[in-house]
Amino acid sequence: MSTYEDDTRANERLGEFLAAVERRAFVMARLSTRDDDAALDVVQDTMLRMVKHYADRPDNEWPPLFFRILSNRLGDHHRKRGFARLLRWHGNEPDSSEESIEAVDQLPDATPAPDVALDAFEVGAALRRALDKLPERQRQVFLLRQWQGMSVEESATALGVSGGSVKTHLSRATQALRTHLSEYATDGPD
Repeated sequence: MSTYEDDTRANERLGEFLAAVERRAFVMARLSTRDDDAALDVVQDTMLRMVKHYADRPDNEWPPLFFRILSNRLGDHHRKRGFARLLRWHGNEPDSSEESIEAVDQLPDATPAPDVALDAFEVGAALRRALDKLPERQRQVFLLRQWQGMSVEESATALGVSGGSVKTHLSRATQALRTHLSEYATDGPD
C-alpha cells in the first residue's frame, strides 16, 4: 500500500473518530460553558487542533488526546470569560462579531414517542441540574469515565491528573449524583 493510501485511510479513521465523539463532546462542553454557541466553538476548535497536531498519532491515543484538548479549551474559555467580565466592569466590551457555524444542528435527530420523550426530558433535566451542581473536575471525570467509557488511565491522561485522583473524583461525583437523583431511583424492573 502506498503512503498516500495510508494517509487517506488514517484521515478517514480520524474523521470517523471525530464524527463519533462530536455530539458527546458538545454535550460535555455545553454542561461546562452553559452556552450552546460557546460549546460549539470549543468543540470545533478542539477538533481542528486534533486534526492539525495529532492526526499522525495511533488511533488508540486519540480519545485521551481529544479530551485533554477539550479540557484545555474549556479552561481557556473560562479564563477568557473571566477576563471579558473584567473588561465589562471597566466599561470595555470585547468584540463579539464572529458568527458560529451550527454544525451540531446538521446531525440527524431521532424523535421518540411523546410519553417516552417526556420521561426522558424530565430525567435528563434532573441529570443536567445534578451535573451542574458538581465541581468542574468531578463533572469532567464522571463524563469521561461513565459517559465516554474511558479507562482510569485514559481519563487521567486526558485531564493531566493521577489515576488515584480520577478514582476519588469519580467516587465523589457518583455519590453526589445518587443523592441529587434519589427520587428517580428504581428498585428494579416492574
